[in-house]
Amino acid sequence: MPDLSTKAGHSLAKVLGIKLEDPDKGHQDDVTRGESILSMQTSDSFVEGPPTTAEWLHGQVPSGGAVAEYARSLFPFLSWIGHYNLQWLAGDVVAGMTIGAVVVPQGMAYASLAKLEPQFGLYSSFMGVIIYWLFGTSKDISIGPVAVLSTVVGSVVEDITSSPSGRDIPAHVIASALSVIAGCIVLGIGLLRCGWIVDLISITSLSAFMTGSAITIAVSQLPTLLGVTGFSNRDSPYRVVINTLKHLSETKLDAAMGLTALFALYLIRYGLTRAAERLPRHKRIIFFVNTMRTVVIIFLYTMVSWLVNMHRRDDPAFHVLGTVPKGFRDAGVPSFPSNVISQFGPHLPATVIVMLVEHIAISKSFGRVNNYSIDPSQEMVAIGMTNILGPFLGAYPSTGSFSRTAVNSKAGVRTPAAGLVSGLVVLLATYLLTSVFFYIPNATLSAVVIHAVGDLITPPNTVYHFWRVSPLEVFVFFVGVFVSVFANIDDGLYATVCISAAILIYRILKARGRFLGKVRVHSVLGDHVIGEDPSKPVGEYGTFEETMDNAARNVFLPLDHGDGSNPEVEIDSPYPGVFIYRFSEGFNYPNANFSLDYLTDFVFANTRRTSAETFVRPGDRPWNNPGPRKTSKSREDPDVDRRPTLKAIILDFSSVNNIDITSVQRLIDVRNQLDLYTSQDVVDWHIACINNRWTKRALVSAGFGVPTEAGDGMRHRWRSIFSVAEIGGKDSAAAVAEDNANERELNLQSPWADDEEMGQEDKLSDLKDAAVTGQAEEKSATVILKQRRKGAVVHGLDKPLFHVDLTSALQSAIANIEARHEFREALEAERAS
Repeated sequence: MPDLSTKAGHSLAKVLGIKLEDPDKGHQDDVTRGESILSMQTSDSFVEGPPTTAEWLHGQVPSGGAVAEYARSLFPFLSWIGHYNLQWLAGDVVAGMTIGAVVVPQGMAYASLAKLEPQFGLYSSFMGVIIYWLFGTSKDISIGPVAVLSTVVGSVVEDITSSPSGRDIPAHVIASALSVIAGCIVLGIGLLRCGWIVDLISITSLSAFMTGSAITIAVSQLPTLLGVTGFSNRDSPYRVVINTLKHLSETKLDAAMGLTALFALYLIRYGLTRAAERLPRHKRIIFFVNTMRTVVIIFLYTMVSWLVNMHRRDDPAFHVLGTVPKGFRDAGVPSFPSNVISQFGPHLPATVIVMLVEHIAISKSFGRVNNYSIDPSQEMVAIGMTNILGPFLGAYPSTGSFSRTAVNSKAGVRTPAAGLVSGLVVLLATYLLTSVFFYIPNATLSAVVIHAVGDLITPPNTVYHFWRVSPLEVFVFFVGVFVSVFANIDDGLYATVCISAAILIYRILKARGRFLGKVRVHSVLGDHVIGEDPSKPVGEYGTFEETMDNAARNVFLPLDHGDGSNPEVEIDSPYPGVFIYRFSEGFNYPNANFSLDYLTDFVFANTRRTSAETFVRPGDRPWNNPGPRKTSKSREDPDVDRRPTLKAIILDFSSVNNIDITSVQRLIDVRNQLDLYTSQDVVDWHIACINNRWTKRALVSAGFGVPTEAGDGMRHRWRSIFSVAEIGGKDSAAAVAEDNANERELNLQSPWADDEEMGQEDKLSDLKDAAVTGQAEEKSATVILKQRRKGAVVHGLDKPLFHVDLTSALQSAIANIEARHEFREALEAERAS
């Protein structure tokens, strides 16, 4: 009896005029009852029920355990902190000190890209490494100031300070406010566990963005490197290059401090890299020396600057870094001027994208290299918390650094706790070394920036591999680079993302499936055909044995060899009037029309009408159906046209996961169109390889899955072919056969193994006895197999036109085409008699 809620639902549906489907109404197949292996099952045959909305909602509601697991996942350090040991500590201390020594000069250099004073780079360096270990899932990543994000922040600061409303606002206030706002957005995405959002940006877009950014940053440092002034280095890179060349005659002593430092950095790296190849025993020591090349160069040129400018502090011979305040002078609650927040809108997308994409891409890469996986959503939580809490100490936006992460990994870091050691190094530098920082030459810092971003440029070999994989994406890559160089890096990023999205949408819209044919194949190992067991060849290929023919199987390949299969292989039509159509890019509203139009055009071109069109008057012909040409007799006379009539269509849904209302409605329209085309006959729609219950439910609601009733109202005895899987575990037929074979083998071997002195005649006699015994056992095993064999249908009995694979779908289509033909022949013979 239906419950009260069901009755209320039915009453409401009746009032609203909604026609509910009868769940008990479906195809009843009497042939499968008592006439097949299914009769050996229990009386409860399998009928698959459709998924329900309540079931879906229940799956979306998290359980108590899931909520607890989510809370624990917000603090991943809890999973490893309890196992911390001295060996991990040693690796973290070495890596942390290395990163701390590298991040101090880099942080001050990158602060200039953000249009900030150098101490803000130190503040960001400290907060990044201190906070990340609590929330991060990567042991290698190093969060702090990075060149690309610093450049984006510099653009925001410059745009706002140049506007009338933001002219009097300090640059660090703007940078801190931007950090908090962007951090909140990133944190929200992470808490919602939407880490998949970064997958919307392709590697091509990322490579183009990084390359364009590296070129832009390197070019923007040229004026400082050479000591020329009089123009803005925030212009497009090509303008900066032109202006630099125009003012080249105005170069100062800064050029000597910058160019020699840049040359020394590359020379040290090249020399030590070659030395590591020649001296593999000292490779680790050489690595640490190579890692410290930035620190060495900064220290060396600071000493030179101190010797030159120690007596001319107020008028140095070249531009120096200047006074760096000791400690955290700008610590406090960040302010959010309303006139500044309102101007963040156009800049927030680029800021958030750079924060996410660069960090997630780097952490994923090093996770794959070092055999662990990261959680993108939790990484977003770490980035968000870093950028929200950092401004309380004066930090500006920061994210993962590629160069420092590579150093951290090679230095032997063991856990994210290495960041605490790096933070301690930065803290000591902030309080004890600020007086030394005064003499650092600006040109040398520019050389450090140019040297660091050089690794971000995509090498030509990588671009060549892009070309090998997808030539069209190389075009996207160069568009992104050119837009970044000749416009700005934000536009370069947007351009590549939009073009990549347009290409993806175009591929989906224009995706069409392929029509498949049947090929008979064998599995061949060497010169022998093998069956299910590769260790037991069936026979030599080329011999026509029955056992070898039984080892053959049907495969389905595109009729046009569009998959690259050998053109010499002859692909047969599945059956006259039967078409197998495989979707290639899913089946949803964007590609439903294009894909099904291709299907109908192909069917019309390769079949003829079941009954010729007849019109009493010429005016009865539809305007959009001109009919065959008068000279084309073959299209008017069905006896001349050798093409078959349409019998069945098999849809391969192996690449389809979900379908929508538009695609289902379009499928119904095509079915109606083909029903008119085969009027007085029917088209059976078989669907194979359905991967989703909701897809099946949508198809059932549209009337698919059950046989179509003939137009003449007569229905033949439907032959349902189901895929049956053997069940029973140890009692299955396969297990019984295997046990029986093993027992026979032991019986055959035991007479010879027990008595090595047995004569040849005795051996032959025993062999005969064993053979007789084996035959008797085989007969008894057959009886056991018949008793123990037990099967279960894979799909429900109520939907016989849903199939587990193409083979069963084709078998069912052919069986019922022939059954319908036999039924009509018998009916005509009965009428004739």
